Amino acid sequence: MAGSGNDRVPTPSFNPWTAAYEFAVDAWQRGVLFADVMRQRGNQYHEHMAKRAPNVLSMDSELVMDGRELPRPVNYGLLRIKPPAGVETDPIKRPFLVVDPRAGHGPGIGGFKPESEIGVAIRAGHPCYFATFLPRPMPAQTVEDVMMAEARFLEEIIALHPDAEGKPVVVANCQAGWQIMMTAAIRPELFGPIIVAGAPLSYWAGWRGMNPMRYSGGLLGGSWLTAMTSDLGNGKFDGAWLVQNFENLNPANTLWSKQYNLYSKVDTEAERYLSFEKWWGGHVFLNGPEIQYIVDNLFIGNRLSTAGLVTSDGIRIDLRNIQSPIVVFCSKGDNITPPPQALGWIPDLYQNEAEVLAHGQTIVYAVHESIGHLGIFVSGSVARKEHQEFTSNIDMIDVLPPGIYQAEIADKTPDTLNADLAAGNYVLSFEQRTLDDVRAIVDRKEEDDRRFAAVARISDINLGMYRSFVQPWLRAMVTEQSAEWAQRMHPLRLPYELISDRNPIIAPIAKVAEQVREHRQQASAANPFVMAQEMFSNLVETSLNIWQELRDSADERTFMSVYGSPVVQDLAGLGAQSGPPRRHPGVSPEHRRFMEERAAELRSLMHEGGLRVAAIRMLLYVSGAEGGLDERSFALIRKMRAESDNAMTLQEFKDVTREQALILTLDSDAAIQTMPHLLETSSAAAIRGTLAAMKRVLEAAEPLNPAARESLDEMERIFEAAARRAQKHQDPAPAAALPAPDAAPARLRVPAVKHEASARVVKDLVDAAAEVATKTAHAHPAAAKQATEAATKAPAKTTARKATATKAVATKTVATKATATKAVAAKTATKSASKSASKTAAKPVAPAVAKKPAARQSAKAKTA
Repeated sequence: MAGSGNDRVPTPSFNPWTAAYEFAVDAWQRGVLFADVMRQRGNQYHEHMAKRAPNVLSMDSELVMDGRELPRPVNYGLLRIKPPAGVETDPIKRPFLVVDPRAGHGPGIGGFKPESEIGVAIRAGHPCYFATFLPRPMPAQTVEDVMMAEARFLEEIIALHPDAEGKPVVVANCQAGWQIMMTAAIRPELFGPIIVAGAPLSYWAGWRGMNPMRYSGGLLGGSWLTAMTSDLGNGKFDGAWLVQNFENLNPANTLWSKQYNLYSKVDTEAERYLSFEKWWGGHVFLNGPEIQYIVDNLFIGNRLSTAGLVTSDGIRIDLRNIQSPIVVFCSKGDNITPPPQALGWIPDLYQNEAEVLAHGQTIVYAVHESIGHLGIFVSGSVARKEHQEFTSNIDMIDVLPPGIYQAEIADKTPDTLNADLAAGNYVLSFEQRTLDDVRAIVDRKEEDDRRFAAVARISDINLGMYRSFVQPWLRAMVTEQSAEWAQRMHPLRLPYELISDRNPIIAPIAKVAEQVREHRQQASAANPFVMAQEMFSNLVETSLNIWQELRDSADERTFMSVYGSPVVQDLAGLGAQSGPPRRHPGVSPEHRRFMEERAAELRSLMHEGGLRVAAIRMLLYVSGAEGGLDERSFALIRKMRAESDNAMTLQEFKDVTREQALILTLDSDAAIQTMPHLLETSSAAAIRGTLAAMKRVLEAAEPLNPAARESLDEMERIFEAAARRAQKHQDPAPAAALPAPDAAPARLRVPAVKHEASARVVKDLVDAAAEVATKTAHAHPAAAKQATEAATKAPAKTTARKATATKAVATKTVATKATATKAVAAKTATKSASKSASKTAAKPVAPAVAKKPAARQSAKAKTA
C-alpha cells in the first residue's frame, strides 16, 4: 500500500488498537479544549456587552462627535482612527469615512483587523474616520435622523481637513450602503467617491434558484411579523432576529461546519474563532419605527431604486441626484446581497446610457467570482486586492467622466508594460460598459416583479389588520421586564449567556483545559479514525446542504405559484392596473430644463480653454476609442502634475475632464473641429511638448487598439498643424490670453471679427484644418477641405471679409455678399459630410460613451 503511489490515502504505520487509543485521547482532549473555547466566548460576550460603546476595531480611536448631542439625537458617533506606530497620514490626501451596517451586529467589522478597509486606507496615508453606534437606539430615533447625523459627520470631517484634495471618500458596508446612498441623494455636495460593498439597493432582484432570501417577506405574509416582534420587545426590535435570518440561509455552516472546524483544529483555530464571535454575537437593537420603515419601504416595498421614497420634509430621495462616483462591489458567492440586488437600481432608474450621462453620474461596478457576503469586507485577500486597488486609485475614480464602467483587476507580471506605474501587485483598469451589460447581470423578469408587487400590497393589508385587531392587546400585555427576558432567552443569545464563568457548572472547565494543554497528544493525520471523522463530517455537511437546496427550491416554487396566481394578484389590486408593476421614475421638468441650459452652456464653451483643455480633450477622445482607462495612464498624469509648477488642482482637473467629456458627448464633431482654435495662442514648443506628454500617457498601458491608434494619429496631425502655424508666425499669443468665444473656426459658423487680427486668425484656422489628412471614419477633414475650397474662392481683400463678418454680427442673418454666402455653403457642406460619414463609419467618442455616431446623435437629441 505504501508503495502504491496513492498519496491521497496514507496508510498508518501502527496497529488498529494503537490508532484507536491515540484517536480517543485526542478526541477527548479536543472536546475539553472546545468546551473551554465556548466558555471563553461567553466571558468575552459579557465583557464586550458591558462596555458603554462596544466595537471590534483593531486600532485605537477617539470620539470626535457624539450623535446623542445633535438636534435630532441618534445613537451614532464619529470616531477618528489613530494611525498605528510607524504610519503617518497626509493632510493633503482626502479622508475616508467607513460606515458599518446596523443589521443585528455591532460596529467595527470594517476595521476588524489590520488587513481591512480601514487598515488599507490608513496605511495609504489617508486620514480615517469610523461611524460607530451604541447597542440601543435613542427613544425617538428614525432612519431620517441617522441620515442627518451622517451628513453632519461629513460636514465635520470636511471642516477638519480644509487642505484635502477632494471631499471625503465614504465606504459603506451591507445595509449601511443604502443608508449612505440615501444621504448622498439628499446632500450630494458633501460626498467624494462612494464605495458600497455588498449593499442591497434593489430588493426584488435576484437569480432564480440561487437567492431565496428575497422570498421571505412573501412567505411570512409581509411585515406584520416585524411589527409584532417590535411589540414583544416593548418598542425595540432585537437585532438577533436579523442575525437568525442570516444563520438560516446556510444551515450546514450554522449547525455543523463552523463548530466542527473549531473542534477539529482547536489548537490553531481558537483565536480566529473568538475574534469573529466577538462581532457576530454582539447583537444590537433598533427602534420599532426604524425597522418597520426599512422592511416596508425597502425590503418589501422596494421604493428606493425607483425614487419612490419621500422624506418627512417632502424631499424625494432620488439616487440620480448623487454627484459623486459610485463604486459598487459585489460577489456572485454572496447569498445575502447577490449582484442583481447590488446593481439592479441602475436599470431601475435609467433607460439608456444617455440618461446616465444627462445626470452626470459615474458608476463603477466590480463583481467578485466567489467570495461570500462577509468576505467582501472581512477577507484579507479582498482587502489586499480589491480594497487596496480602490484606495490607491481613488483620485482616478473621482475624475472618471460620466458613464458606466466595470473595474478589472489583473495580476502584475514581468511582461506587464510600465509595471512601475501601477502600485501593488495588480493593475486596475476601468472598461466602459452599457446598460445592457448591467441588465444581463440583473436578469430582471417582469412577471417576478408582479409577484413582489402583490406581496407589497398584501403586506400592507396584513399589517393593517394586525394593527387594528392584535397590536393593542399585545402592547397592553408586554412590560419592560418581559421584553428583557424575551431578549435574554433568544436562541442565539442564550448560548453566550449560559456557557461562561457565570455558570458554576462551566467554570471548572478552565482548570481541566489548562491540564490538557500541558499534556496535549494530537492524533496523526494518517490515523484511520481521524480520516473516518472527516468523512463523517463531510457526510453531515453534504446532507444539510441537500436539505437546504430542497427547502429553498420548495420555498421558491411556493412563492412563484401563490403570488403568480391571477386570483391573488387581483385580490392585491394589480388586476386593475395596466403596464409594468414598477414604472420608470422619469426625468423631472426641472432636470430637463437644467439639461437644456447646460447643453447651451457647453456649446458656448466648446472653443474656449486653450492648450490644457485641448490636451484633456485629446486624452478623452483617444481613450474613448480605446474603450476604457488604466491606472498606469493616470499614474503618469499624477507624476506630471507633481513635477509641474502650475498644475491644476485635482478638483480643477476633475471639473475640466467631466466638462470636456460632456462636450464630446454632446457634439464630438464640433469639439474636434475646434481643436485648432484651442491651440492658436500657444507656442510651437508648448504644443509639441503637450502632444508628446499626452502620447506618453495614452501609451503607458497596453498597446492601443486600431480605433484608438487612428484617433491618436488624427490628434497628432491637428497638433502638428497647429505647431507649424505657430512656428510660422514666430509671435505666439500669451498663454493666459484665451481666445474670444466669437472667434470660432469658419467651418463651424461665420466668424464675428472684433479686431484687426481676426481675419488672419480665421485664415490660419482654415489653413490648419486643410492640413489635416482625410480619414475614412471621420468627417472633419473632408468638411475642412470643403471649407478651404469655399474660402479660397472668396475675395482676397481683408476689408471685404471684415465688412461681411461685421454685417453678420450686426444682423445675425446670412450675409448677402459672396464671401458670406460661400462660408455658409461650406458650413452646410460640413454638416452634410459629417452626417454621411456618420452613417457609414463608427467613430470613437469620449470615455463617457463609446458608441456609434447614430446613437450619439440620438442621445444628443434627447438631451437637447
